[in-house]
Amino acid sequence: MSLLEVEDLRIRYPRMGRLRAALKGEPHGFEAVAGVSFEIEAGQTLGLVGESGSGKSTIARTLLGLKEAASGSIRFDGQEITSASARDWARLRREMSMMWQDPVGSLSPRLKVSSLVTEPLRIHGQKAGRDEATRLLGLVGLPAEFAGRYPHQLSGGQARRVGVARALALDPKLLVADEPTAGLDMSVQGEVLNLLNEVQKRTGVAILVITHNLNLVRHITDRMAIMYLGRFVEQGPTEQVFGHPRHPYTEALLSANPEPDPDSGRARIRLSGEVPSPVNRPSGCDFHPRCPHAQSDCPRIVPDWTVEGERGYRCLHPL
Repeated sequence: MSLLEVEDLRIRYPRMGRLRAALKGEPHGFEAVAGVSFEIEAGQTLGLVGESGSGKSTIARTLLGLKEAASGSIRFDGQEITSASARDWARLRREMSMMWQDPVGSLSPRLKVSSLVTEPLRIHGQKAGRDEATRLLGLVGLPAEFAGRYPHQLSGGQARRVGVARALALDPKLLVADEPTAGLDMSVQGEVLNLLNEVQKRTGVAILVITHNLNLVRHITDRMAIMYLGRFVEQGPTEQVFGHPRHPYTEALLSANPEPDPDSGRARIRLSGEVPSPVNRPSGCDFHPRCPHAQSDCPRIVPDWTVEGERGYRCLHPL
């Protein structure tokens, strides 16, 4: 049994402000996430990749009970949690944790590092003294002297390590990392990725990584899922997806990834047009207005999810 099982998850946002006029025919709002399914096993890392606005962070917020699912199933450690009670969430939040995108902005400027990393312990009524702060800082490679510092006295990499320590304070089973290397230079990014790998080997925590950074995905994840306009267009083992993408959107994303070898000769695929709005989805395949391989049936037929071994994709004419 997988630690996390998500099946046909749909998440809607209500009509608000200017959207009221645009959504007259949609009384329940628009679907920001339109039927995604995936699993994460204990000790495994899944990378969630896609352009801004594709629904990645919305999925993360829903998994953590911060946004309500419209329909579908989320099972965590064998328990259905889409309709979990407040008491259930008090327990579940000890087993799920979040690393926020802004490493410094997610830390209160009024608290010292010792208070920041032990805050989850205090919230859940556990021992939260100086020894615990030192232990947690040691877990992420920071000396005990950092316990007395404030966030403004930390570099970006140090603040990220404090965030990791705080996220691991309750020994969670699942860690959701939203852009864990955002705003960090390349050397610090490598340190953070190595840190996450080491922590996972030591604790067996499952990790969901939300990112635009494809090099991060290739370095740290076991599997990856590609999102476009609230749907998965491809999912599978990371090396297989990088080696032979089946969906044209995946191919275009991978072609845009920086290549360290200037003589590689790899051509970048440039997509035309803008990402459509989920308020007004294209007919047929969501990607067909921008797809360089689109054919006559693509605007008419919504592609089904096709499974090939460990791979899955949503395309009428796969690569």
